[in-house]
Amino acid sequence: MAEACNIAAALPRLAAAQPDRIAMRCPGMRGPDGLAAYDVELTYAQLDMRSNAIAAGLAKRGITRGTRCVVMVRPSPEFFLLMFALFKAGAVPVLVDPGIDRRALKQCLDEAAPEAFIGIPLAHVARVLLGWSKSAHVRITTGRRAWFADDTLARIERDGAEAGAQLVDTQPDDIAAILFTSGSTGVPKGVVYRHRHFVAQVALLREAFDIQPGGVDLPTFPPFALFGPALGLTSIIPDMDATRPARADPRRLVAAIGRFGVDQVFGSPALMRVLARHGQPLPGLRRVISAGAPVPADVVARMRELLPDEARFWTPYGATECLPVAVIEGGELQATHEATAQGAGTCVGRPLDANIVRIIRIDDAALPAWSAALVIAPGSIGEITVTGPTTTDAYFRRDVATRLAKIAETLDDGSVRIVHRMGDVGYFDAQGRLWFCGRKSDRVETAAGVLYTEQVEPVFNVHPHVRRTALVGIGPSGRQRPVLCVELEQGVHASRWPAIEEALRHLGAGHVHTGGIDAFLRHPGFPVDIRHNTKIGRPALARWAAKAMKQ
Repeated sequence: MAEACNIAAALPRLAAAQPDRIAMRCPGMRGPDGLAAYDVELTYAQLDMRSNAIAAGLAKRGITRGTRCVVMVRPSPEFFLLMFALFKAGAVPVLVDPGIDRRALKQCLDEAAPEAFIGIPLAHVARVLLGWSKSAHVRITTGRRAWFADDTLARIERDGAEAGAQLVDTQPDDIAAILFTSGSTGVPKGVVYRHRHFVAQVALLREAFDIQPGGVDLPTFPPFALFGPALGLTSIIPDMDATRPARADPRRLVAAIGRFGVDQVFGSPALMRVLARHGQPLPGLRRVISAGAPVPADVVARMRELLPDEARFWTPYGATECLPVAVIEGGELQATHEATAQGAGTCVGRPLDANIVRIIRIDDAALPAWSAALVIAPGSIGEITVTGPTTTDAYFRRDVATRLAKIAETLDDGSVRIVHRMGDVGYFDAQGRLWFCGRKSDRVETAAGVLYTEQVEPVFNVHPHVRRTALVGIGPSGRQRPVLCVELEQGVHASRWPAIEEALRHLGAGHVHTGGIDAFLRHPGFPVDIRHNTKIGRPALARWAAKAMKQ
């Protein structure tokens, strides 16, 4: 009998083959040294059995196939048990980053119109006080008592303990989850994931990074830990606040890597910077994957120094709507650093074989039907588009956003596939490599021409006292004034700004993309997204710059 199209389908198979193998370890209480005990663990057999029980218990409360269910649970055994239970039941988990703006969070939850809400006690307090998810008629807490909720997760698990296997026969096009974007360019949008998207993602990750069963993974972005069982890995859940990777304690991460023989780490560029600055060798690692934004060249270089010679440092390119799209290894990325510093953009490597990536003319309007005339010549900057097995086809209840981001392409046999507009601009070079030049919405349209953030900022980021820069535009489109906002490295005193500004002006004068920039502003600390702590909140920064320029 064919295996169901479901990311949870591998779990009973692995539980039968290796019941005692550890599926995941979670941090417990910290000792006097500040390090977690990691005394909470789940074997494949336990994860399978307990998620079966929870799925059965949820069914008794009406949470079954197609039920939209908000999940607001911290990375913990309860989170992973619950997620696999929902997948097995064919229910639709709804995941929203809890740290986003309150109004945006409420809008996301209202749009999702969930029929159930499962969360930690604090989430239920917020739900009641802030009016979240009023459509939810089933409310479950992970707490010991059902305060502000109808039931507890523990009681639900007990009620389903004798039910046996619960994996439903989900179909490829059934909705598997609604995952909200990070909201770095506006109110987060709910990306509709179908079961075929998750299954394809597992296959592409395995192929792209040569992930073999039996490895040990440290996934610092919790949803990626869900791929662990499907890939046959043991997941070590890091002792950190997943919404603040830039503030992670590197001692705790390095201790977990060494203690459990971690050979793979997934993390944002902000987390890579934390490890790079810590400077402790990472001899056990064989594979490091960093995504969410371009990884600074100095971070790549330092991480490669800390890794063993045979280890690989990968930076995949993609988005919530389609991942992975392309991939580049650290050595090749370093080799392109000089071109990046000269204004070429950031090389993100070659598209995976399963994806079709094409560059189309830049247009802010909807493009309802694909046409070959949209494609521009190699070497020209345009919007990056992709179609492939992980390309999602819609945002949940966001018809306008869907029309702006998706193009229907009719094939010769009459079938239709979806082309996703990444919202990023870039180009292909003569070697077939894809170069990222920034977000389409962040381009600055001056009277002299268009400026792209990833062709401007790296020119200035080479200054040793500059942590990062951000190009923003002030004024109407077509006549915008480019302004470079600058965040200094930690420990660099503000009194040094005049000399740094002068040096930046000198750097910019020698490049075609930066010579016309004459406004430089020092900013105390850029606003960033909560998911990766890396993507700069440019709309907020532009508003700040506009006010600063008037003073």
